[in-house]
Amino acid sequence: MDITYTKHGAYYYPDLALPPQPTGDIGRFGRMRKKYLKEHQPDTFALMLMENTLTEHLIEIDHQANEQIDLITSQLAKAEGVDEELKGRDQFEWILAMNSCRARAEEQVTEEIVVF
Repeated sequence: MDITYTKHGAYYYPDLALPPQPTGDIGRFGRMRKKYLKEHQPDTFALMLMENTLTEHLIEIDHQANEQIDLITSQLAKAEGVDEELKGRDQFEWILAMNSCRARAEEQVTEEIVVF
């Protein structure tokens, strides 16, 4: 690894640059994972910060969590008969049922993905 230097006055300073950070929103589940790592696994958190892998990890966790929530929500809705027929017949009941399915899916995903 070659390090280049720049002269400023009588001193030479190394030309240091941080590697590019991954772009994207870490999202709700990424923030939850970050908090969990800080509080319960500080060594892992510090290591990921030093290796510059934390942001990428948090983005991936959020992406996985959202995909799982969508999948589990649709499976629960199908199993409980929450379909377009119910939506056409009673929208309020459909909304309540879908919100219930989503809440259960979020709880399950939080336990499985965020706090693994």
